[in-house]
Amino acid sequence: MSLGDFRDHLIPADAERLRDARGLDPWTYAEPIRRTDKATGLIEYWQRLHDQPFKGITTDGPVLEGRYALADEGFDVAAAVTAAKGVVAALSEGELARVRHPLDAAEWRDWYNPEWPMNAHGVRLDEVAPEVRDAVAGLMRACFSDDGYIKTRQVRSANLYLGELYDLRNIMNEWSYHFLMFGEPGETEPWGWNLYGHHLALNCLVIGSQIVVSPTFMGAEPTTVDRGDGESFELFRREALTGIELMRSLPAEQRRLATAYRQMKDPAMPEGRWHFADERTLGGAYQDNRVIPYEGVRARDLTSGQQEQLLRVVESFVDFLPERPLRARMRQIEEALDDTWWSWIGPDDGVQPFYYRVQSPVVMIEFDNHQGVWLTNTEPARFHVHTVVRTPNGNDYGKDLLRQHYAAKHRTGADGTQGEGAGADGRPPASAHEHGAHPHTDGPDHTGHTGHQGH
Repeated sequence: MSLGDFRDHLIPADAERLRDARGLDPWTYAEPIRRTDKATGLIEYWQRLHDQPFKGITTDGPVLEGRYALADEGFDVAAAVTAAKGVVAALSEGELARVRHPLDAAEWRDWYNPEWPMNAHGVRLDEVAPEVRDAVAGLMRACFSDDGYIKTRQVRSANLYLGELYDLRNIMNEWSYHFLMFGEPGETEPWGWNLYGHHLALNCLVIGSQIVVSPTFMGAEPTTVDRGDGESFELFRREALTGIELMRSLPAEQRRLATAYRQMKDPAMPEGRWHFADERTLGGAYQDNRVIPYEGVRARDLTSGQQEQLLRVVESFVDFLPERPLRARMRQIEEALDDTWWSWIGPDDGVQPFYYRVQSPVVMIEFDNHQGVWLTNTEPARFHVHTVVRTPNGNDYGKDLLRQHYAAKHRTGADGTQGEGAGADGRPPASAHEHGAHPHTDGPDHTGHTGHQGH
């Protein structure tokens, strides 16, 4: 299978774009970018989406209730709490004040993908002591499977690789990400954290022996890393190959039905179906409330073997979960199989670039080949990938489980009164952000601008 060679599309080393960026800190680098009309329009669009109250991704508007439940799913919460407290201990007093937020903080939904800083939330991990980075790595290890931790480490390594190719390690490196924590790490009360930046966004809620890691965004440009020193790997190969295998297993009529559009940027696409920042991806940053109708073929119309392959596709996206939570998640996904849909965009020859989506009431995954951003290809290529995992119908960021937790606490307060910390609607107490404070104006960023301008 030919994937093309990304090296044929490298920006010349003496290009003005690279020369002007070398040696700049990320905040200074971002200033002229965010003043452009294109960036300003994108920021305003994303800000409007961010300012909407959270509802969750749906297929037609109404949220389907009763899809998620509090349960013992075997997550090793004690290890995660120990690791989280290690992060707290490693941070300075000032860093800790910037990192810690209430569970319902608006900052949790303010993650992004571009390499230039779009806000100043939390701490940038390339600006803190090595002990902090080691502690954050320990927290990720405690929350993910071994394979999941390796995948996230390789995504960060691929970001550094891009910085190495262009001598822009000041902008793109393995720690050029924001890190925030939400709530108080504990074995019974909910808490969480997120990490986000170029080609990586992870949102993690821990609630007892359950863990929700959603939404996630992982990508790479290029997907193949070969430093010539013995380290080499290819990201998202399993996701690509399992999707191709499923699509090519379908008979001709089902492949036709599964194909929403034959071209990656198809003239038949309605306005908004392709977006310059997300291309075909529908569930990227700030799309927490998007209405995404089902497309393609329904899993119940597939053979048992094809259904098993569909589940293998999904598992290749959610296998960052530890073993017992992963098995619980896959059971949840399998129980919704009759109402699960498979759709495809682009050629299905297994060689050319493509997009696919698996969507059900409880999961949505996307795989998309993109055109160049730091490479010069003007058409999508197999060596630039974006992937997304969403939990539709209100459980991104674990919000539906949080709602149930606070509702149960409200009903069963130890003294027979309203449970501590719960509001009348079963939600935690509203933070300042819920009372009119703008999520981007809570302090200066590294350039002296407000956080909103820091976008």
